[in-house]
Amino acid sequence: MRTLPGDLAEVVARLLVATSVTDDPNLAYRYATKARSLAARVGVVRETCAIAAYQAGHWTTALAEFRAARRLTGRNSYLPLMADCERALGRPDRALEIVNGPDARSADRQTRIELRIVESGIRRDQGLFDAAVVALQIPELTSERSRPEYARLYYAYADALVQAGRGDEAREWFGRAADADADGETDAAERYDELDDYSFDDLDADAGLDEDDNLDDAEPGDADADEDD
Repeated sequence: MRTLPGDLAEVVARLLVATSVTDDPNLAYRYATKARSLAARVGVVRETCAIAAYQAGHWTTALAEFRAARRLTGRNSYLPLMADCERALGRPDRALEIVNGPDARSADRQTRIELRIVESGIRRDQGLFDAAVVALQIPELTSERSRPEYARLYYAYADALVQAGRGDEAREWFGRAADADADGETDAAERYDELDDYSFDDLDADAGLDEDDNLDDAEPGDADADEDD
C-alpha cells in the first residue's frame, strides 16, 4: 500500500477491510473488485480480490486473480487455491499439474500439505477413494503429537476414510482433528459425534439381531414350559 498516494491508500484499505468483515460473499467480492479498480498493481489487493472471488464461487476470476497476485508477490502459497479453482472448473489434469509441479515441490510445508488435500479431493471426485486416502499419507500425518497446524490434514484424512468406507478409522481421525482444531475452524467434533452415534446404532442393531436369533432357536414348547414353572 506504500506505493499509493495517502488518500487513495486509505480508500483502498477501507475497501479491503470491508471485504474481510462482511458475511455476504457476493458483497465482499464487490468491495474487492472496487479496490482492484483503484489499485490493480498492489499484491495484497489482487490477493484479496482472488480470495473474495474464490469464496463467492467465481472460479475463473479467482484463478486469474491468484495468478496476478503470485506475479506481484512471488508467493507459492496461492498454489493450493489455484489448483482447487482448476478442480472446480472441471479440469483435474490442470489441477494435478499444479499439485505436482516444480513450484509445488519448492513450496513451504503448509502449502505442500494444502496441495495434498486438494489432490485427495480430486481423487474423490474421480471415484478413486482409496487413492484419496493414500494422497494424504504424508510424514506430517504420522507425527505422534497432534499439531494445530495439521488440523485440516487430519480432517481431510478422516473425510477420505469415510468415503473409502473405513468409518472406524475415520472416527479416530476426526477425534484427532477436533483435538488439534483449537480455533474451531472445522466441524471435526460434530463429525466425530456423528460417527460415534452410528457406532452405537450398529451395536443396537446387532443386539436386536442376536435377540431375534435366540428366539428363533428356542424350542416351540419352551415358552409353555416356562409358564408351567
